[in-house]
Amino acid sequence: MSEQVLRVVSGDPSPEELAAVLAVVLRPQASVAEEETTSQWNDRSHALRSPLTPGPQAWRASARS
Repeated sequence: MSEQVLRVVSGDPSPEELAAVLAVVLRPQASVAEEETTSQWNDRSHALRSPLTPGPQAWRASARS
């Protein structure tokens, strides 16, 4: 005997509407796309400036490159 997956509480949906709802409810979960690795040649994170941290004498550090 099959397990009841969905129950219509009100209204009279057509078979096409029920099929659309079941397709959404029973669809397999999308797998998380694997993050593409970038090579060291293409990695440009070294060119980004590090964030400035406020603190004592921070104005002096802001003048440094």
